Amino acid sequence: MDITRLQNDSSGPRIVFRTRCLTKVYEMGALKVHALRGIDLEFYAGELVVLLGPSGSGKSTLLNILGGLDTASGGQVTYLGKDLTRAGDRELTEYRRYHVGFVFQFYNLIPSLTAIENVAVVTEIANKPMKPEDALAVVGLADRQDHFPSQLSGGEQQRVAIARAISKNPDVLLCDEPTGALDSATGVVVLEALERVNRELGTTTVIITHNVDIAGMADRVVHLSNGLVTTIHKNTSRKSPADLHW
Repeated sequence: MDITRLQNDSSGPRIVFRTRCLTKVYEMGALKVHALRGIDLEFYAGELVVLLGPSGSGKSTLLNILGGLDTASGGQVTYLGKDLTRAGDRELTEYRRYHVGFVFQFYNLIPSLTAIENVAVVTEIANKPMKPEDALAVVGLADRQDHFPSQLSGGEQQRVAIARAISKNPDVLLCDEPTGALDSATGVVVLEALERVNRELGTTTVIITHNVDIAGMADRVVHLSNGLVTTIHKNTSRKSPADLHW
């Protein structure tokens, strides 16, 4: 898949993702679960978007399709104008490897590797990687790079996971409940790291959460319910994570 970074033009912000009538149906024997029921959305270059909704609303399914971890049952999703719904397995693998960073609720660090070694695992297979130490510096862990996961707090481990995700210089950072396993104080530190990545690197960032307070740090908030987009809210200004009330 020949995808390159495109420049903004006079017509407005560059569209990174566009979905049209996007559906996803999971079949479990005779039972059909409609996870997405026709999603029409755009995500723009450099913005930070929060996907908000209860469990089962379709947030993770949408994120997984955007990231090439899952495929749609119907409709279309494009990335920089390229149709992901028509991409084969090899194309999706290359897309995930070179263009998307993922951050999940659980850190999935390799216990036997130090923080910098965990990040280097990704930089070794990337096209245009950052130096691992630079990625750790972005998330405020320059002084912890030689520590093993067992020597790091939960928040520090999550920040290593963020550093690992951004170290390949992805256009997009997709985060599924990145603070779900953390207390509020530690969660703020993690959100500050994500906000800094978005602000300083210009990485289009999508964060899934069920915590309505996190919505204040976003450019736009997309509310989902029962596989549908119910409302889209644009914040007039973004709050600092430290100013959020949990």
